[in-house]
Amino acid sequence: MMTVPFTILSNGLKLFTNLIAGQPVLATFQVNLRCNSACGYCDLPLNVGRYEMTREEIQGVFSCLYHDGVRFVLVQGGEPLLRRDLVEILEDLSAIGFHLTLITNGTKVTPQFIERLGRLPVAISVSLDTLDREKYRQIRGADQLEHVLEGIALLKTFPHPKFLTCIVSEVNRTEAPAVVRFAREQGFLPVLGAYHWNVGTYGRPDELLMYDRSSAAAVFNGLLDDELIPSGYLRKFVEDNVSWLRGQKLEPCDAGRYSVAIDASGNVSPCLAFPSVGNLLESSLSEILARFNRQEIQACSDRSSCNRLDGRVVGTILRHPITAWRTTASL
Repeated sequence: MMTVPFTILSNGLKLFTNLIAGQPVLATFQVNLRCNSACGYCDLPLNVGRYEMTREEIQGVFSCLYHDGVRFVLVQGGEPLLRRDLVEILEDLSAIGFHLTLITNGTKVTPQFIERLGRLPVAISVSLDTLDREKYRQIRGADQLEHVLEGIALLKTFPHPKFLTCIVSEVNRTEAPAVVRFAREQGFLPVLGAYHWNVGTYGRPDELLMYDRSSAAAVFNGLLDDELIPSGYLRKFVEDNVSWLRGQKLEPCDAGRYSVAIDASGNVSPCLAFPSVGNLLESSLSEILARFNRQEIQACSDRSSCNRLDGRVVGTILRHPITAWRTTASL
Protein backbone atom coordinates (compact mmCIF):
# COMPACT_ATOMS: atom_id res chain seq x y z
CA MET A 1 0.00 0.00 0.00
CA MET A 2 2.24 2.82 1.26
CA THR A 3 5.34 1.18 -0.18
CA VAL A 4 4.32 2.42 -3.62
CA PRO A 5 5.86 5.93 -3.35
CA PHE A 6 9.39 4.68 -2.74
CA THR A 7 9.69 2.13 -5.50
CA ILE A 8 7.82 3.88 -8.27
CA LEU A 9 11.07 5.45 -9.52
CA SER A 10 13.03 2.19 -9.68
CA ASN A 11 10.89 -0.28 -11.55
CA GLY A 12 11.99 0.02 -15.14
CA LEU A 13 10.78 1.18 -18.48
CA LYS A 14 7.51 -0.79 -18.56
CA LEU A 15 6.30 0.85 -15.37
CA PHE A 16 6.94 4.32 -16.76
CA THR A 17 5.33 3.35 -20.07
CA ASN A 18 2.18 2.30 -18.22
CA LEU A 19 2.11 5.48 -16.15
CA ILE A 20 2.41 7.64 -19.25
CA ALA A 21 -0.23 5.60 -21.10
CA GLY A 22 -2.62 5.43 -18.13
CA GLN A 23 -2.34 1.64 -17.86
CA PRO A 24 -2.54 -0.37 -14.61
CA VAL A 25 0.51 -0.62 -12.35
CA LEU A 26 -1.38 -1.69 -9.22
CA ALA A 27 -3.77 -4.60 -8.61
CA THR A 28 -5.97 -5.24 -5.60
CA PHE A 29 -6.06 -9.04 -5.41
CA GLN A 30 -8.62 -10.96 -3.36
CA VAL A 31 -6.57 -14.09 -2.85
CA ASN A 32 -9.57 -15.85 -1.33
CA LEU A 33 -13.27 -15.24 -0.75
CA ARG A 34 -13.52 -16.68 2.75
CA CYS A 35 -13.61 -14.68 5.95
CA ASN A 36 -13.97 -15.26 9.69
CA SER A 37 -15.46 -11.81 10.27
CA ALA A 38 -18.80 -10.33 9.23
CA CYS A 39 -18.05 -6.62 8.93
CA GLY A 40 -21.09 -4.36 8.68
CA TYR A 41 -19.53 -2.34 5.87
CA CYS A 42 -18.54 -5.30 3.66
CA ASP A 43 -20.79 -6.72 0.95
CA LEU A 44 -18.30 -9.10 -0.68
CA PRO A 45 -19.70 -12.52 -1.73
CA LEU A 46 -17.89 -14.35 1.04
CA ASN A 47 -18.07 -17.95 2.25
CA VAL A 48 -20.30 -19.11 -0.60
CA GLY A 49 -17.94 -21.64 -2.16
CA ARG A 50 -16.79 -19.61 -5.16
CA TYR A 51 -13.82 -20.94 -7.10
CA GLU A 52 -10.38 -19.80 -5.95
CA MET A 53 -7.46 -19.99 -8.36
CA THR A 54 -4.78 -22.53 -7.48
CA ARG A 55 -1.28 -21.41 -6.57
CA GLU A 56 -0.11 -22.44 -10.04
CA GLU A 57 -2.90 -20.49 -11.75
CA ILE A 58 -2.10 -17.41 -9.67
CA GLN A 59 1.56 -17.68 -10.59
CA GLY A 60 0.71 -17.92 -14.30
CA VAL A 61 -1.79 -15.07 -14.23
CA PHE A 62 0.50 -12.72 -12.33
CA SER A 63 3.51 -13.54 -14.46
CA CYS A 64 1.50 -12.19 -17.38
CA LEU A 65 0.41 -9.16 -15.37
CA TYR A 66 4.03 -8.35 -14.54
CA HIS A 67 4.83 -8.52 -18.25
CA ASP A 68 1.93 -6.10 -18.77
CA GLY A 69 3.50 -3.58 -16.38
CA VAL A 70 1.69 -4.25 -13.10
CA ARG A 71 4.21 -3.86 -10.27
CA PHE A 72 2.27 -3.41 -7.02
CA VAL A 73 -0.20 -5.88 -5.52
CA LEU A 74 -2.42 -5.42 -2.48
CA VAL A 75 -3.17 -8.98 -1.30
CA GLN A 76 -6.41 -9.25 0.64
CA GLY A 77 -9.50 -11.42 1.03
CA GLY A 78 -11.85 -12.27 2.56
CA GLU A 79 -9.31 -12.96 5.22
CA PRO A 80 -6.15 -14.01 3.34
CA LEU A 81 -4.64 -15.93 6.25
CA LEU A 82 -7.46 -18.49 5.92
CA ARG A 83 -5.70 -19.64 2.76
CA ARG A 84 -3.25 -22.38 3.72
CA ASP A 85 -0.88 -21.76 0.83
CA LEU A 86 -0.80 -17.98 1.34
CA VAL A 87 2.91 -17.76 2.17
CA GLU A 88 3.80 -19.86 -0.87
CA ILE A 89 1.68 -17.55 -3.05
CA LEU A 90 3.42 -14.50 -1.59
CA GLU A 91 6.78 -16.16 -2.25
CA ASP A 92 5.78 -16.71 -5.88
CA LEU A 93 4.58 -13.12 -6.34
CA SER A 94 7.70 -11.74 -4.71
CA ALA A 95 9.91 -13.90 -6.93
CA ILE A 96 8.13 -12.53 -10.01
CA GLY A 97 9.11 -9.05 -8.88
CA PHE A 98 5.97 -7.53 -7.35
CA HIS A 99 5.96 -5.11 -4.43
CA LEU A 100 3.42 -6.60 -2.04
CA THR A 101 1.23 -5.41 0.81
CA LEU A 102 -0.74 -8.02 2.75
CA ILE A 103 -4.03 -6.77 4.22
CA THR A 104 -5.40 -8.85 7.10
CA ASN A 105 -7.83 -8.58 10.00
CA GLY A 106 -5.02 -9.85 12.24
CA THR A 107 -6.96 -12.67 13.86
CA LYS A 108 -4.83 -15.51 12.47
CA VAL A 109 -1.32 -14.11 12.93
CA THR A 110 1.04 -16.65 14.50
CA PRO A 111 4.79 -16.63 15.32
CA GLN A 112 5.34 -19.23 12.59
CA PHE A 113 3.55 -17.11 10.01
CA ILE A 114 5.49 -13.98 10.96
CA GLU A 115 8.79 -15.82 10.83
CA ARG A 116 8.09 -16.96 7.25
CA LEU A 117 6.58 -13.67 6.14
CA GLY A 118 9.51 -11.73 7.56
CA ARG A 119 11.84 -13.40 5.05
CA LEU A 120 9.92 -11.76 2.20
CA PRO A 121 9.91 -8.05 1.25
CA VAL A 122 6.21 -7.76 2.10
CA ALA A 123 4.50 -4.89 3.94
CA ILE A 124 1.58 -5.77 6.19
CA SER A 125 -1.59 -3.88 7.07
CA VAL A 126 -3.72 -4.96 10.02
CA SER A 127 -7.32 -3.75 10.28
CA LEU A 128 -8.34 -2.43 13.71
CA ASP A 129 -11.28 -0.07 14.12
CA THR A 130 -11.55 0.08 17.92
CA LEU A 131 -9.92 -0.97 21.17
CA ASP A 132 -13.29 -1.65 22.78
CA ARG A 133 -14.33 -5.31 22.73
CA GLU A 134 -18.08 -4.74 22.38
CA LYS A 135 -17.67 -2.10 19.69
CA TYR A 136 -15.34 -4.41 17.81
CA ARG A 137 -18.03 -7.10 17.89
CA GLN A 138 -20.62 -4.61 16.65
CA ILE A 139 -18.47 -3.48 13.72
CA ARG A 140 -16.82 -6.77 12.77
CA GLY A 141 -19.63 -9.18 13.65
CA ALA A 142 -17.30 -11.38 15.72
CA ASP A 143 -15.73 -11.25 19.17
CA GLN A 144 -12.10 -11.29 18.00
CA LEU A 145 -10.42 -8.20 19.45
CA GLU A 146 -8.22 -10.23 21.81
CA HIS A 147 -6.83 -12.26 18.89
CA VAL A 148 -6.10 -9.11 16.88
CA LEU A 149 -4.23 -7.49 19.76
CA GLU A 150 -2.21 -10.67 20.21
CA GLY A 151 -1.33 -10.61 16.51
CA ILE A 152 -0.28 -6.97 16.67
CA ALA A 153 1.97 -7.74 19.65
CA LEU A 154 3.59 -10.57 17.70
CA LEU A 155 4.39 -8.12 14.89
CA LYS A 156 6.43 -5.90 17.21
CA THR A 157 9.73 -6.85 15.56
CA PHE A 158 8.39 -7.40 12.03
CA PRO A 159 11.21 -6.06 9.82
CA HIS A 160 9.15 -4.50 7.00
CA PRO A 161 6.64 -1.61 6.81
CA LYS A 162 3.52 -2.23 8.86
CA PHE A 163 0.29 -0.28 8.88
CA LEU A 164 -2.80 -0.24 11.04
CA THR A 165 -5.97 0.58 9.11
CA CYS A 166 -9.01 2.02 10.87
CA ILE A 167 -12.34 2.56 9.10
CA VAL A 168 -14.18 5.38 10.86
CA SER A 169 -17.92 4.86 11.38
CA GLU A 170 -20.52 6.13 13.84
CA VAL A 171 -19.68 3.31 16.26
CA ASN A 172 -15.99 4.14 16.60
CA ARG A 173 -15.55 7.75 15.44
CA THR A 174 -14.84 9.11 18.93
CA GLU A 175 -12.15 6.47 19.37
CA ALA A 176 -10.15 7.25 16.25
CA PRO A 177 -7.50 9.30 18.10
CA ALA A 178 -6.96 6.47 20.60
CA VAL A 179 -6.56 3.94 17.79
CA VAL A 180 -4.04 6.19 16.05
CA ARG A 181 -2.04 6.64 19.25
CA PHE A 182 -2.12 2.88 19.82
CA ALA A 183 -0.84 2.29 16.30
CA ARG A 184 2.08 4.66 16.79
CA GLU A 185 2.91 3.13 20.19
CA GLN A 186 3.05 -0.33 18.60
CA GLY A 187 5.30 0.81 15.75
CA PHE A 188 2.55 0.85 13.10
CA LEU A 189 1.73 3.67 10.72
CA PRO A 190 -1.95 4.68 11.00
CA VAL A 191 -4.18 4.65 7.92
CA LEU A 192 -7.58 6.28 8.54
CA GLY A 193 -10.46 6.03 6.10
CA ALA A 194 -14.15 6.92 6.21
CA TYR A 195 -16.91 4.31 5.99
CA HIS A 196 -18.62 4.47 2.59
CA TRP A 197 -22.06 3.06 1.95
CA ASN A 198 -23.80 2.37 -1.34
CA VAL A 199 -20.40 2.20 -3.07
CA GLY A 200 -19.62 -1.25 -4.44
CA THR A 201 -18.82 -4.37 -2.45
CA TYR A 202 -17.18 -2.48 0.40
CA GLY A 203 -20.18 -0.21 0.83
CA ARG A 204 -23.01 -2.15 2.42
CA PRO A 205 -25.49 0.21 4.10
CA ASP A 206 -25.51 -0.44 7.85
CA GLU A 207 -27.61 1.89 9.98
CA LEU A 208 -25.50 1.15 13.03
CA LEU A 209 -22.37 2.43 11.26
CA MET A 210 -23.82 5.40 9.37
CA TYR A 211 -22.69 8.82 10.58
CA ASP A 212 -23.46 12.47 10.05
CA ARG A 213 -20.81 13.64 7.59
CA SER A 214 -19.97 16.82 9.48
CA SER A 215 -19.38 14.84 12.68
CA ALA A 216 -17.07 12.42 10.88
CA ALA A 217 -15.21 15.27 9.17
CA ALA A 218 -14.57 16.81 12.60
CA VAL A 219 -12.86 13.56 13.66
CA PHE A 220 -10.45 13.64 10.72
CA ASN A 221 -9.84 17.37 11.21
CA GLY A 222 -9.00 16.75 14.84
CA LEU A 223 -6.41 14.15 13.87
CA LEU A 224 -4.81 16.67 11.52
CA ASP A 225 -4.91 19.51 14.07
CA ASP A 226 -3.32 17.32 16.75
CA GLU A 227 -0.65 16.21 14.25
CA LEU A 228 -1.32 12.54 14.99
CA ILE A 229 -0.96 11.55 11.33
CA PRO A 230 2.55 11.34 9.82
CA SER A 231 3.46 13.74 7.05
CA GLY A 232 3.34 12.68 3.43
CA TYR A 233 0.77 10.47 1.76
CA LEU A 234 -0.85 9.26 4.99
CA ARG A 235 -1.69 12.84 5.91
CA LYS A 236 -2.82 13.65 2.37
CA PHE A 237 -5.23 10.71 2.53
CA VAL A 238 -6.77 12.03 5.75
CA GLU A 239 -7.09 15.49 4.18
CA ASP A 240 -8.85 13.91 1.20
CA ASN A 241 -11.24 12.17 3.57
CA VAL A 242 -12.17 15.56 5.01
CA SER A 243 -12.80 16.89 1.51
CA TRP A 244 -14.91 13.85 0.61
CA LEU A 245 -16.98 14.10 3.81
CA ARG A 246 -17.65 17.77 3.07
CA GLY A 247 -18.94 16.88 -0.39
CA GLN A 248 -16.04 18.48 -2.22
CA LYS A 249 -14.79 17.07 -5.51
CA LEU A 250 -11.69 14.89 -5.29
CA GLU A 251 -8.90 14.50 -7.80
CA PRO A 252 -9.45 11.81 -10.48
CA CYS A 253 -9.70 8.17 -9.42
CA ASP A 254 -7.25 5.50 -10.64
CA ALA A 255 -9.88 2.79 -11.27
CA GLY A 256 -9.39 1.06 -14.60
CA ARG A 257 -6.50 3.34 -15.37
CA TYR A 258 -3.60 2.94 -12.93
CA SER A 259 -5.32 0.21 -10.90
CA VAL A 260 -7.63 -2.77 -11.26
CA ALA A 261 -9.30 -5.25 -8.92
CA ILE A 262 -8.90 -9.02 -9.34
CA ASP A 263 -10.95 -11.52 -7.37
CA ALA A 264 -9.94 -15.00 -6.25
CA SER A 265 -11.43 -16.57 -9.38
CA GLY A 266 -9.43 -14.31 -11.72
CA ASN A 267 -12.28 -11.94 -12.57
CA VAL A 268 -11.21 -8.35 -13.27
CA SER A 269 -13.06 -5.10 -12.63
CA PRO A 270 -11.94 -1.45 -12.64
CA CYS A 271 -12.37 -1.41 -8.87
CA LEU A 272 -14.51 -3.04 -6.20
CA ALA A 273 -17.37 -0.66 -7.00
CA PHE A 274 -17.80 -2.14 -10.50
CA PRO A 275 -18.77 -5.63 -11.74
CA SER A 276 -16.15 -7.76 -13.47
CA VAL A 277 -15.94 -7.78 -17.26
CA GLY A 278 -13.53 -10.64 -17.90
CA ASN A 279 -11.42 -13.43 -16.41
CA LEU A 280 -7.64 -13.65 -16.59
CA LEU A 281 -7.77 -17.43 -16.99
CA GLU A 282 -9.62 -16.86 -20.27
CA SER A 283 -8.49 -13.44 -21.55
CA SER A 284 -5.44 -11.20 -21.43
CA LEU A 285 -5.42 -8.02 -19.38
CA SER A 286 -5.36 -5.89 -22.54
CA GLU A 287 -8.49 -7.64 -23.82
CA ILE A 288 -10.26 -7.09 -20.53
CA LEU A 289 -9.22 -3.43 -20.30
CA ALA A 290 -10.77 -2.87 -23.73
CA ARG A 291 -14.14 -3.99 -22.31
CA PHE A 292 -14.21 -1.41 -19.51
CA ASN A 293 -16.96 1.18 -19.80
CA ARG A 294 -14.77 4.26 -19.60
CA GLN A 295 -17.71 6.66 -19.51
CA GLU A 296 -19.18 4.96 -16.45
CA ILE A 297 -15.79 4.91 -14.72
CA GLN A 298 -15.25 8.60 -15.49
CA ALA A 299 -18.75 9.49 -14.26
CA CYS A 300 -18.11 7.65 -10.97
CA SER A 301 -14.79 9.46 -10.55
CA ASP A 302 -16.36 12.83 -11.38
CA ARG A 303 -18.96 12.24 -8.66
CA SER A 304 -16.14 11.51 -6.19
CA SER A 305 -18.26 8.53 -5.18
CA CYS A 306 -15.70 7.28 -2.68
CA ASN A 307 -12.21 7.88 -1.37
CA ARG A 308 -10.87 4.33 -1.28
CA LEU A 309 -7.12 4.36 -0.83
CA ASP A 310 -6.37 1.60 -3.35
CA GLY A 311 -8.20 3.56 -6.06
CA ARG A 312 -6.26 6.80 -5.60
CA VAL A 313 -2.76 6.14 -4.30
CA VAL A 314 -0.88 6.04 -7.64
CA GLY A 315 -2.55 9.12 -9.12
CA THR A 316 -2.04 11.06 -5.90
CA ILE A 317 1.66 10.21 -5.87
CA LEU A 318 2.07 11.34 -9.48
CA ARG A 319 0.27 14.62 -8.82
CA HIS A 320 2.01 15.27 -5.50
CA PRO A 321 5.59 13.95 -5.75
CA ILE A 322 6.83 16.05 -2.82
CA THR A 323 4.14 14.53 -0.63
CA ALA A 324 5.27 11.08 -1.72
CA TRP A 325 8.88 11.97 -0.96
CA ARG A 326 7.94 13.14 2.54
CA THR A 327 6.34 9.78 3.23
CA THR A 328 9.80 8.20 3.30
CA ALA A 329 10.45 9.86 6.65
CA SER A 330 7.54 7.90 8.15
CA LEU A 331 9.02 4.48 7.46
